[in-house]
Amino acid sequence: MRVRIAQEAARIIAEEGIDDYLLAKRKAAQHLGSPDTRHMPRNVEIEDALVDYQRLFQSATQPQRLDELRRAAITSMQFFEQFRPRLVGSVLTGTATEYSEITLHVFADTAEELALFLMDHQIPFDTEQRRFRFERDSWVELPAYRFMAGKNHLELVVFPLQGRREAPRSPVDGRPMERAGVAAVEMLLHGIKEASG
Repeated sequence: MRVRIAQEAARIIAEEGIDDYLLAKRKAAQHLGSPDTRHMPRNVEIEDALVDYQRLFQSATQPQRLDELRRAAITSMQFFEQFRPRLVGSVLTGTATEYSEITLHVFADTAEELALFLMDHQIPFDTEQRRFRFERDSWVELPAYRFMAGKNHLELVVFPLQGRREAPRSPVDGRPMERAGVAAVEMLLHGIKEASG
């Protein structure tokens, strides 16, 4: 049952655009007629199943979409260069779906600096709060700005300047979240081109 839930959760993430692993697990268990199961897969099992699903069923479309998202991420990172942006999430790890947004961690003395920058460039945005775990029981809420960049959804999460030294924990595996600057994302694009010929 655990494997079946992981596979169904991966399908839901890939096909329905749900990016919340807990919600995908619950929907998967319900779809499989086992909503009360105690055999829920870990998030890393779902991510592994998602990689398999994309390789098997989306090999003609997912790599191209990932390439588009990474190119858009580079353009956005260059635009927000003064905030030292770092790409995180599925666009970085390679599990992005058709529905994935580009998430950047940016760094400033205050969140208002970024808000003023967006207003100065006449970029309409929504604000939200994002919750991150740094230690086992240490959670922090940080401001996030969301808007459209061309045809892509972009989210900028504002960390204090010293936040560059310590990444929050990944919701997938609990380790410090992987972050990448422009040069590293460009290298990923180069690797994709080589792999695809």
